[in-house]
Amino acid sequence: MSDAEWQVTLAALPAPPWLEGRGGRPARYCERQLIDAVRYVDDSGCKWRQLPADFPPRSAVYAYFQRTAENGALAEYHDRLRDRVRESEGRAVQPTAAIIDSQSVPAAETVSAGHRGYDAGKNIDGRKRHIAVDTLGLLLACLVTPASVPDRDAAELLLEFLRDQHEQVTLVWADGGYTGLLVDWALVALALTVAVVKRADDTSGFTVLPRRWVVERTLSWICRRRRCVRDYERLPAHHLAMVTWSMTILMTRRLARRAGHPG
Repeated sequence: MSDAEWQVTLAALPAPPWLEGRGGRPARYCERQLIDAVRYVDDSGCKWRQLPADFPPRSAVYAYFQRTAENGALAEYHDRLRDRVRESEGRAVQPTAAIIDSQSVPAAETVSAGHRGYDAGKNIDGRKRHIAVDTLGLLLACLVTPASVPDRDAAELLLEFLRDQHEQVTLVWADGGYTGLLVDWALVALALTVAVVKRADDTSGFTVLPRRWVVERTLSWICRRRRCVRDYERLPAHHLAMVTWSMTILMTRRLARRAGHPG
């Protein structure tokens, strides 16, 4: 991270328990170095064992990655950054609309058979990430499943989580894969209006569809990080963490540029 990105990160990081007198002991390694190391793995796609010697020991870096994913610190850090980006764009902190979509990614040999599946439509053996984003393309919710899980089935869990975390969202745009009972179920069970944006039958070639391009752009943002192009994580929760780290990299850089500091 540049110094400007670190200032953005420092303002958004949750305070460690020991610093607030809630138990625990002071950290052994600098948190900036730990975050830099996790971002390096996410961005470069290298193995944990291949971390350069400039970083703290890989065991400490992996422990930090695992701990922040499990105790909610990473999610809190990400959400605070998202709120700041929305404010910088002149938007309210809480969104009122979202767009959902999914993306299948091939899985490496480290992903067990119980956590992977075959997506016949995309001809991919691996996992599928289902995401919900706001109208700026910022991540609101993410669910990781085997690639064999249909979009409509996973969308129920995704929308439930979205409703729980963002109560003001009342409208969700989706593609044609989400048509059917999901639309009626979301309206009755969650008071969410799911608007399906379909491609016209007489359209040929590439066409930018309203609203749907936003979530497609977010999926491409996530794939800027090599660790997210292919799934190497043994646990779905760790794949979710890598996706979350990918979005934090994007947002810290954007906020640093808006503050007048390049990089």
